[in-house]
Amino acid sequence: MGKGRQRGVIGTGLAVVSAHLFAATAFAANGAEAGGTAGTDGESPSIVIVTGIRAEGYKVDSSSTGTRTNTELRDVPQSITVIPSELIRDQSMQSMTDVIRYVPGVGTSQGENNRDTVVLRGTTSTSDFYVNGVRDDVQYFRDLYNVDAVEVLKGPNAMIFGRGGGGGVINRVTKMADWAPVRQVDVQTGSYDDARVTADVGKAFGDAFSGRVTAMYESTDGYRDGYSLERYGINPTAALKPGAATVVTLGYEHYHDDRTADRGIPSLNGRPYPTDASTFFGDPTQAFAKADVDAFNALVQHDFGGGLTLRNNTRYGDYDRMYQNFVPGAVSIATGTDPITAYNNATRRKNLFNQTDFVWVKTIGEMRHTFLGGVEIGRQDTVNHRNTGFYTVGPNTNLSGTIYNAPLGAPTFQAPVSWRSNDTTDADNNGITDVAAVYVQDQMEFSPKLELVAGLRYDSFHVDFNDTRRAPTGIGNVATDDGLVSPRVGLIFKPTGSLSAYTSYSVAHVPRAGEQLASLTNFNKALDPEEYKNVEAGLKWDPMASLAFTAAIYRQDRSNVAVGDTSPGAPPGQLVLVDGQEVRGLELGVSGRITSKWSIAGGYAHQDGEIASNQSATVRAGARLAQTPTNTFSLWNRYDFTRKFGAGVGVIYRNEMFAATEDIVTPSNNVVLPGYTRVDAAMFFAVSEKLRTQVNIENLLDQGYFLNADNNNNITPGGPRSVRVSVSTRF
Repeated sequence: MGKGRQRGVIGTGLAVVSAHLFAATAFAANGAEAGGTAGTDGESPSIVIVTGIRAEGYKVDSSSTGTRTNTELRDVPQSITVIPSELIRDQSMQSMTDVIRYVPGVGTSQGENNRDTVVLRGTTSTSDFYVNGVRDDVQYFRDLYNVDAVEVLKGPNAMIFGRGGGGGVINRVTKMADWAPVRQVDVQTGSYDDARVTADVGKAFGDAFSGRVTAMYESTDGYRDGYSLERYGINPTAALKPGAATVVTLGYEHYHDDRTADRGIPSLNGRPYPTDASTFFGDPTQAFAKADVDAFNALVQHDFGGGLTLRNNTRYGDYDRMYQNFVPGAVSIATGTDPITAYNNATRRKNLFNQTDFVWVKTIGEMRHTFLGGVEIGRQDTVNHRNTGFYTVGPNTNLSGTIYNAPLGAPTFQAPVSWRSNDTTDADNNGITDVAAVYVQDQMEFSPKLELVAGLRYDSFHVDFNDTRRAPTGIGNVATDDGLVSPRVGLIFKPTGSLSAYTSYSVAHVPRAGEQLASLTNFNKALDPEEYKNVEAGLKWDPMASLAFTAAIYRQDRSNVAVGDTSPGAPPGQLVLVDGQEVRGLELGVSGRITSKWSIAGGYAHQDGEIASNQSATVRAGARLAQTPTNTFSLWNRYDFTRKFGAGVGVIYRNEMFAATEDIVTPSNNVVLPGYTRVDAAMFFAVSEKLRTQVNIENLLDQGYFLNADNNNNITPGGPRSVRVSVSTRF
């Protein structure tokens, strides 16, 4: 195991690798399969339940994300990037946007600046997020205060995760009680009145019980006018050992996030509108995005002996989310104004998921098998409500009061707004989603040089959906049932112990309910789900024990996209299915230590994504995808000059990309976000073994750039130079 990762249960011989409670594989202490030959004293061998990532510095050796069993990354036939706690700490990461900067092939979309939104291999998603392998799909901003690692799996893999994940998924690995003593407090301050404190305290209370608490509070302003953020979270966990081969882990999290909802700036003549990066379009005093998350987790792991282990994981999440925002429109040079609309939206969702996995490691003849069989059941109860903002009618508004024409010289304003339903545009709906899935997988080791991974999953996906406000438009009460069949197969060839080559094929589906379960209509309910197919080949090479290189080429096809039927005589509202998009790409990654003093992490991605068939008047075959740059590059370096002093420098490059899918019919409608290069830096100083200081500088050269967009007129300017200073103490 990597240094600092394996932690034992005091006096019991049971070790629990911290953090990743996703899948369990049991082994005897001497490396044989659990339940094998007894020790020399005639007693049963000590049991090690492997439940975590294995890492050394920035290099991660194993994970459970790709296979649901603890597997060497070299043996996973798919592209995975793991951001371990060491890299999170060194870069002072605090959000999904921070994490993704150094993950090849993954970007961010603005997501209306009220939620995490990622672009994985050309597919935009707000729902493909997981916590310890369990779905966490509500739209909100996640923090990293209780996270030990973030795993990014690229390409569809519904055999592991079920519906969605067309471009991949992001899994957070949380810190949990594990009998290791932990006592650490971090205090941070910085630009824009940033103030943040985190705490991580854990202790063993005898051989059979341990506890741990992680907590965070942050308050900060931002570089955007009128912006502020306040968030806090607490996550106590407890681990119990009721028997010699059983571990029960319980956890509860309360998380609160309240920030200004900021839709960014509009465009002009195909480029972001020329204004200061701080300029806010709308009323920041009435714009907010709030989220409250209460989640309970229970994990039971048991070793039966004979190579058979059980993992049962339950997560209940209660999400209460609301945002209220002001939306810039297309600039009018003739009037010198920008039309700004407003609305709010509230979502309440309750998720309950249970996963039960059996893993059996067995050698049959000359072949070693890792069999996985499991079931997952879940229910999601969702309520959505939206209101339109109506301004007091005056010289700056239209006749209905739904548009405020803000002067371009002063687009930040305060105006009376009332919030009420607009029956033609606003939704008031509720729905219940029931999921039941069964899956099987076998990891077959034919020889030390050849392995095959094959699996199949079936999901029964049922949705009852009711939209009470827009029933006259043909929505009303809708129910659907989908049976989703998701195969996955991968072949791994290992010419040497440090090099593997693989090829894989996988499939994922997105049902008509959509990623947020609110897209059903009477027109689309009978249509087949969208389908994503991924064909991939790659290499994984560890030139030394502390350094890993990866390379992958892939083709990903999206099909069964529903578009309006334009054939002669087609009834209004009728839909047909067409091919959606095709993405071809190359990803290169590197992580680990080149020398004992020099650590690196980063990668390069080339993506060629385009629309596969005509989908509307502006989305035509051959058009390039939104938010999908052709080339991205990132590389982070840390060098330790002495045992006490080190420095870091990172470079991020992205070439230009379209804010929305390219309009090849009318190119003048296209808005391009210019490419940029950003440099980050850091300094590290260990005052003593228990006291450490750190300075992080983002955008060291104060480069002006544009981070991402939601559409052609909602563009987020990148932040100017900012500084964070933190002090970490262990006691």
